[in-house]
Amino acid sequence: MVKKPTTQVRKAHMALRDFAMSLPEAWEDFPWGERVVKVKKKVFVFLGSEEKRKERDHETGIGFGVKLPESAADALTLPYTEPSGYGLGKSGWVSVRIPAQPPMDLFESWIEESYRAVAPKKLAAMVGEDAEERPAKKKKPAKKKKPAKKKKPAKKPSKRGR
Repeated sequence: MVKKPTTQVRKAHMALRDFAMSLPEAWEDFPWGERVVKVKKKVFVFLGSEEKRKERDHETGIGFGVKLPESAADALTLPYTEPSGYGLGKSGWVSVRIPAQPPMDLFESWIEESYRAVAPKKLAAMVGEDAEERPAKKKKPAKKKKPAKKKKPAKKPSKRGR
């Protein structure tokens, strides 16, 4: 049985929510009575429901869910993670219980990975590893316009036929 979450864990949970909300075009929604953060119309972080959280805090602790297409296998080796329910785990979704000493840098990198996994390419490119590793785009030189071909003058009717 997990102890009642500490104030530190609750603060970490809200800090992760705030971090998720700071990403480009992220917004909070409450489908199914659950708090989620979306980009466009797609969920990239499940944060749970306040009502349900109060009921299950003593059993499972406070947590969140993220889509980790690149690092799910590594994440699932940690004692506070498991594949997400409802079949989402098969698609790389991982449920995380926030431990007493939360590794915030790791959790933020997972939120960024989840964001990049569901965000449109232009927005995803603005965040995290993709933005840091990608060399600056070189502008392609403007194509030179070929000079317009000179039109040949229309043939004059021959004088013979007149």
